[in-house]
Amino acid sequence: MATLSITSGNLSMVSIMFLIGLLMPTLQIAGGQSIGVCYGTDGDNLPPAQEVIDLYKSQNIGRMRLYIENQAALQALRGSNIQVILGVSNTNLQQFATDPSAANSWVQTNVRNYWPDVKFGYIAVGNEVIPGGSAQYVLPAMQNIHSALVSAGLQDQIKVSTAVSTGVLGNSFPPSQGSFSNDALTYLQPIVQFLVSNGAPLLANVYPYFSYVGDPNSISLPYALFTSPSTVATDGQFQYQNLFDAIMDALYAALEKVGGPNVVIVVSESGWPSAGGTAATIDNARTYNANLIGHVARGTPRRSGTAIETYVFAMFNENQKAAGTEQNFGLFYPNKQPVYPISFP
Repeated sequence: MATLSITSGNLSMVSIMFLIGLLMPTLQIAGGQSIGVCYGTDGDNLPPAQEVIDLYKSQNIGRMRLYIENQAALQALRGSNIQVILGVSNTNLQQFATDPSAANSWVQTNVRNYWPDVKFGYIAVGNEVIPGGSAQYVLPAMQNIHSALVSAGLQDQIKVSTAVSTGVLGNSFPPSQGSFSNDALTYLQPIVQFLVSNGAPLLANVYPYFSYVGDPNSISLPYALFTSPSTVATDGQFQYQNLFDAIMDALYAALEKVGGPNVVIVVSESGWPSAGGTAATIDNARTYNANLIGHVARGTPRRSGTAIETYVFAMFNENQKAAGTEQNFGLFYPNKQPVYPISFP
C-alpha cells in the first residue's frame, strides 16, 4: 500500500499509555469526548440492538457509527444521548442520486421520525465508494439527502458527507505533498466544494494497520502503534512520530490543494485486529486503540491542538465478515465480554 503515515506525539505520554495498556487490568482512556465506536452488524450471533445500546451507555461511549438504517438500533437509541453517524448503503446510491423522492422518503423514515430523540450528527452517503464504479452517484445522492434535510428543517443540525478510504490519495508522503489520485479527484473535487458550502466534514477511514502490513519493510510496527521513541520523519516544520498523523496530514494537504483548507476530517473508522493475520494480536490491538484514543485529542502536526473526532472500528467481532483479520477488529466478543480490557471515561 502506498500510504506511509506517521504521527506526532508526546513521548512520555505514549510510553505511559503503552505501560498502562500492558500493566493495568482496566485501560483508562483520555479524550473520550471525541471518541465513538462503529456498530457493525455483519454477524449472526450479535446481541439484540437494545443490549448493544445499553453496552455503549455502560461503557460511556458517547458516539456511534451505524452503517445502515437499522430500525431496532434507531429505536433503542431514543433518549440515549449518543451522537450517531447514520449510513446510506452503497446499494442505495444510484436510486437516491436519480430519485429525489426516494432520498426524501429515506430521510423522513430514518431521520425525521427519530429526531430529536436520536442525536444524528452526520449522514454518511456511501462508504469507500470513490473512485469505484458507483462513484458517479455519490455527490448527487449527497445533494438529494441534503435537500431532504433542508425540507425537514434539519440542515443546520445534521451534516451530509461520504466516507472515503485512504486509497483516494495518489501521493501521501511526505505529508505536505499529499494529493488525491486523478481518478479520485474527478469525484472529490466537487464533493469538497459541497462540503465547504455546507460546513460539513470529510469522513475518512484511516488504518495504519493496513499501511504497515502492506509495506513492513518501510514501516515499522512501533510507527504504526504510536510507540516509536523518536521522530521518524521530518517534513518542513513538522515532525512525525507515527503513521496515523502522516496519513491525516496527507489528507489535509490534499484537501488544501482542491479548495478545502478548512474542511474538517472526521476519522469514521480506525482500529487494529486482535487475531487473524500479520501483527494481529490482542496486545497490539489494545496498544493501538489506547494510543489512538489518547492521541487524537491533541490533533496532528498540521492541525495541532485540534481534537479529531474518531470512531474506533468496531464494537464487536463480526463472524460474517471475510475470514481473517476482518472478523477480529472488535472491542467485544458477541457475548459482550471484552476482547481486552478497555474503558472510556
